[in-house]
Amino acid sequence: MKIFQSIALFLAASLTATLSTFGVAAAQAEPYPLDYFAVRAQMSGVELSPDGKYVAFEQILSKEGNPVIRIHRTEDLTNGINTPMRTIGGDSMEVTGFNWVDETAMIVSFRAQVSSKIKGFNDGAYRGRLALYNVAKDQFSKMSDSTSKTGFSMGLVNVLPQEQGKVLINLREAGENKAFRSNYYKLDLKTLSKRLVLKGNRDIGRVRFDAHGNPRTAMKFDAANKEYLYIYRKPGENSWTEIFNLSEESFEQFNIVGFNEDNPAQIYVIAHNGGDKLGLWLFNTDSKSFEKLIYKNPTNDVYGIRRHSNPWTHPDTLTGTVYGGDKLHVKYFENETALIEEATYAQLETLVPNAHYMRITSRSRDGQSLVVRNSGPKDPGSYYLLANGKFQYLGGEFPLLKADGLGEVRYIKYAARDGRTIPAYLTIPPQGKAPYPLVVMPHGGPFIQEIVIYDEWAQLLANNGYMVLQPQYRGSEGYGLDFYQSAFINGGQGGYKMQDDKDDGALYLVNQGLADRDRLGFFGWSYGGYAALIAAMRPDNIYQCSIAGAAVTDTQLQVNYYRYELRGAQKTAQLKMWDESINPIEHASEVNIPLLIIHGSIDQRVPPEHAKRFAKELDKNGIPYEYVELEGADHFYDTLFYRHKIKFFTKMIDYFKNDCGPGGL
Repeated sequence: MKIFQSIALFLAASLTATLSTFGVAAAQAEPYPLDYFAVRAQMSGVELSPDGKYVAFEQILSKEGNPVIRIHRTEDLTNGINTPMRTIGGDSMEVTGFNWVDETAMIVSFRAQVSSKIKGFNDGAYRGRLALYNVAKDQFSKMSDSTSKTGFSMGLVNVLPQEQGKVLINLREAGENKAFRSNYYKLDLKTLSKRLVLKGNRDIGRVRFDAHGNPRTAMKFDAANKEYLYIYRKPGENSWTEIFNLSEESFEQFNIVGFNEDNPAQIYVIAHNGGDKLGLWLFNTDSKSFEKLIYKNPTNDVYGIRRHSNPWTHPDTLTGTVYGGDKLHVKYFENETALIEEATYAQLETLVPNAHYMRITSRSRDGQSLVVRNSGPKDPGSYYLLANGKFQYLGGEFPLLKADGLGEVRYIKYAARDGRTIPAYLTIPPQGKAPYPLVVMPHGGPFIQEIVIYDEWAQLLANNGYMVLQPQYRGSEGYGLDFYQSAFINGGQGGYKMQDDKDDGALYLVNQGLADRDRLGFFGWSYGGYAALIAAMRPDNIYQCSIAGAAVTDTQLQVNYYRYELRGAQKTAQLKMWDESINPIEHASEVNIPLLIIHGSIDQRVPPEHAKRFAKELDKNGIPYEYVELEGADHFYDTLFYRHKIKFFTKMIDYFKNDCGPGGL
């Protein structure tokens, strides 16, 4: 009890924010301008220097601008963030992130678009670079330049918090057949000289280091026995010991996520261990066995772990485990350190408006200064700073988006037509009343885990009056092995039961009186775009229109990019999914509702050839459609700039309003 009292008293005494500055805005009647959603995050990556004297963050100062890094002295923030001590950025390259590595030094990452065309699948048009920046001297030192010509890239592996002045890096060298190896070095930040820590080996991957720079775990593949071998070594040892093996045909997981600081023989793993759901386990590397189940949730897989909020003094300390559901939840460990962390978060949640999912994203070495990030359905992302005895709002990622204009998100479950329970997220428009026009918006992947915290596309649609359903259809990860495998184990279900799951969600909402049966639309990206094509060609269609973004239009074209690189369980899942599911391009003549196709011109994951080939089939069959190409956009969200998003969002909202069936959606 004293633990909770002491941390609460500390925060109550030191957090002196005037919360009136976070007051609720007046009720918003009209949709926000699309600009509010199309701009990129205006603040991100807020991080304190180790001594707490500086705070830095990325900021975008104009609609079309690239991020810059703005650095402030924490003691000078009385008048807000408009007068930084330093503003740095790239003239020819875009800042993509930074990490403080010493009291006055940070490593900054940049990227540049080096081609207007992609070279092929997963070979994009961007290249990166790392540079060391000295805040005191206002000076850059070049560290690396990763291009297709050099064939290597440098990455920051660990800031080595307990070895000041040094960081752990890897140099990744490309070889034949896209094979690579990484050599790991300790880099001296003053001289930029490096010392080899671990020599690369193409047979060993996923090397994990502790906070002291010791290689501790890795993985390799035993081709003779078709097994993945997990190997381990304790601090001070120079040779690896096999601790666990997993058949390549197994769908189970064994993910090493941390080390027990008090016992070098124990590691934390997230694993199935013969069960349906992923749990957090303590694994003994000496006995090579699962020693203790720490936590397993009855309905959801364990998602990850919660680390101590101060990585400078507790770099390898785990304080809890994270699992999904309606939101991300943390189950804290039952020890003094974890209980202090839990109490700290509980106190902070009372101070932050619309607290939903909060993280202490940065903390000074002495623990007295910290940065808090909150995000949720009513908060697209906001940052708060505790420093010099004061708790203050720093800024928001999308500060023009106020809580009243954003939709409530509900976590629901419904029965598919075959009886399987399907979880889903439902975003309710902030204005209007049921029954609403509905947009079904499935995630991409398809084999990923989606936990909706703040979803820009769902909130954009909700702000414009549409209810949004995000079904976690069979094949979605996070709900156990049976739910995942049901998408392909008895034949690929793309276009079949996976599609039924989406339609059944829409009809469930109609039956509940929440959605209007005559105003149902569909939108998806990537695999979601594939599902949007299927939605457009189903007989007895329930939708008025469909929008397919970055869609896989030809399943064979897509899987052939990597068919012969697949092995074991991954091969089973991917090939059954794409080989045995409905192939849209073979059924283009069956499209029977208005269809809008959107694709990036340099999409490396689903190359634009997909959209163009499908359009030709539609033309051949005399089926009307619209096509919008986003010039210079890749597949991934961080390559959609303002010019792409404003074009995309404007067309999407206009299409749903005016072109989505008779009278629009």
